[in-house]
Amino acid sequence: MNLSNIVIVLDHPDESRNIGAACRAMANNDISDLRIVGKKEDYDIEHIHVLAIHAGPIFDKAHFYNSIREATADCSICAGTTRRKGKKRGKLLLPEEFAEIAAEKTQASKIAIVFGNERTGLTDPQLDECNLGVTIPSSDNFGSLNLSHAVQILSYHMFRQSLKEKNPDYRGYTPLNLERIDQAVETITNNMEKIGFFKMPGRQDMENFWRSILSRASLSEGEAQYLEKTFTKMAGLAQKNSKKEDKE
Repeated sequence: MNLSNIVIVLDHPDESRNIGAACRAMANNDISDLRIVGKKEDYDIEHIHVLAIHAGPIFDKAHFYNSIREATADCSICAGTTRRKGKKRGKLLLPEEFAEIAAEKTQASKIAIVFGNERTGLTDPQLDECNLGVTIPSSDNFGSLNLSHAVQILSYHMFRQSLKEKNPDYRGYTPLNLERIDQAVETITNNMEKIGFFKMPGRQDMENFWRSILSRASLSEGEAQYLEKTFTKMAGLAQKNSKKEDKE
């Protein structure tokens, strides 16, 4: 996924602040090419910058066009976003499905993701200017998304796809395997033994207990180390206090 080849197109957005928030959503995901169908003078630049925070330069470099077709002329894919289904709207892809298609295309060309006006979304004629459709599933009771939220969701899926390509095993954290859990269990029970916890045979049962609990908890390495340090410190303090009592 070449994020520099992702183009975000806003078709006649109503609210200047939504443009600013959309810029911030783009910046969160390393996307910077903003195109707007409409006239620059129709928008309050100050309001845009307030909501954009530090992403204001994205708007400052944005280009303005008269139509979706004109705004996406240099793109190989023009994907219109819509929450409404219908015969004229064709097959709609989910964001993650579209991200997989976009990943391959962005290596050699630009692709555009088009968002409609906040009140009406993309009309059928506007969608006709796109060559495929993308939909974000949402509640049947309240399906309309804020423009910047929709931009954030689609941009995130593009960004997430790029992370996946750089590291196929990428995830927030990697749960410990059973070998590492057994090491943690040994550290915990060794320290329990040091403070005299096992007055009667029962260490094996305790090891089984901790192994079961820790494996279900899907611990990260940092969490396991914190647990180990806690029990080690507890045992050290207990032994220190015991020696102090003996001297007294």
